[in-house]
Amino acid sequence: MSKQQKMINRLLNLNGVFTWPELCTLLKGLGYRQIEGDGSRVKFDNGNVRAMITLHKPHPGNQIKSYIRKAVIERLKTEGMI
Repeated sequence: MSKQQKMINRLLNLNGVFTWPELCTLLKGLGYRQIEGDGSRVKFDNGNVRAMITLHKPHPGNQIKSYIRKAVIERLKTEGMI
C-alpha cells in the first residue's frame, strides 16, 4: 500500500486525528495546488472549478475539525478522487 493510500485511509477513518499538514500533503498528492487567501482562508485548486476546495486553516491548533474532514471526503468522493 502506498503512502498516499495510507493517508487516504487515515482521512476516511473518522475516529483518528487528521492534521492540517497531513491534509495539505494529501491534497497536493491528489493534484491540488494550495492558494493562500486573506487571513486563514485557503483554496485547493486542481484545475477543475467544480472540484475546488475552500477551507479555513484550523487555529489555534492544527487538527482538522470533523465537519471539515467530512466535507473534504465528500468532495473527493464526488469528484472520483477517492
